[in-house]
Amino acid sequence: MSYTENVLAEEVGKEVLYRRALEWTESHFSYGPKTGAKADPAAGMVRVTGTGKVKPVATNGKEQEQTIRFDFVFRASDKGYEYSVGSFRLVPDPAKPDETVMLSDYIAKLAAERSNGKTFNDRRVTAQANNLASEAAMSFRSFMNTMPAAEESTVGIPANDKD
Repeated sequence: MSYTENVLAEEVGKEVLYRRALEWTESHFSYGPKTGAKADPAAGMVRVTGTGKVKPVATNGKEQEQTIRFDFVFRASDKGYEYSVGSFRLVPDPAKPDETVMLSDYIAKLAAERSNGKTFNDRRVTAQANNLASEAAMSFRSFMNTMPAAEESTVGIPANDKD
């Protein structure tokens, strides 16, 4: 499960793209608690780990909420930017939040369970994680698409001449 996109934005510039992505991770990233935030202005890179939930069901139909973590990684260049949502990991024991297993391994375990023919937990959890990846990616892309005009821009504003 992951989502990656490359976006051409040559006219904007690496620094502006980096600052915008940093603003999103600091003020608009709604997948908390977030951890591991790292930013490198020289490299144009922003990284943060977000938290979400998946809900496999027991054979009686009751949802069993599980915490998952994922990484959001952004890299800007002079030609545009690339971002990804991926590296999904499951937190099997809420009392030990730093201990994780790869979500793909957890899904394989669900698929091997005898009750999977009834619960379809492997497909359920895969769909929920894919939905989370898409939701985070769309939130970021929407934010980037609403980039404000550059401050030095004067399009549509008459020049202020003092002659």
